[in-house]
Amino acid sequence: MTLLRPLLLLAGLLLAACASQPPLPSSPPPLDRARVYQVERQTPAGSDALLLAIQPEGRHLRFSLFDPLGVPQARQQFIDGAWQADGLLPPNPQARAFFAVLLFALTPAAQLPRAYAAGGWQQAADGSRTLEDWQVRYPAADRLELQAPDQPSYRLILLPESAP
Repeated sequence: MTLLRPLLLLAGLLLAACASQPPLPSSPPPLDRARVYQVERQTPAGSDALLLAIQPEGRHLRFSLFDPLGVPQARQQFIDGAWQADGLLPPNPQARAFFAVLLFALTPAAQLPRAYAAGGWQQAADGSRTLEDWQVRYPAADRLELQAPDQPSYRLILLPESAP
């Protein structure tokens, strides 16, 4: 009985972690070419710089997040509406949440009703969006800001070489 209690607690924590992930679209946003973003991640401990590459591969997308030295921090593929590990990196739920909100941010406004369930998102008159607790703002054509309570916030700048 004493072994069962910690296992049940662990199972509950795992389910809670899965439940806190932002929803995923039914299909990925249409990207005609790879995009590379300079990312500034803000946490209570400070900020750090990262590089994010999003590569379209047919109907799938590959996300690769790197530190300034080029060391991969997270690699995921968005295939058939779900995440799949890309490589041997350990799971990174924080990066998956970031990638999921980024999918939402990159989805054209006209496609949002088809890609996301009604009631889980909103779009304001100024173009900003909300997905559950996440706020998405577009301060410029090549910039994105993603923020949620109790999560890191992200500022993204599209690098000129990858601009559509």
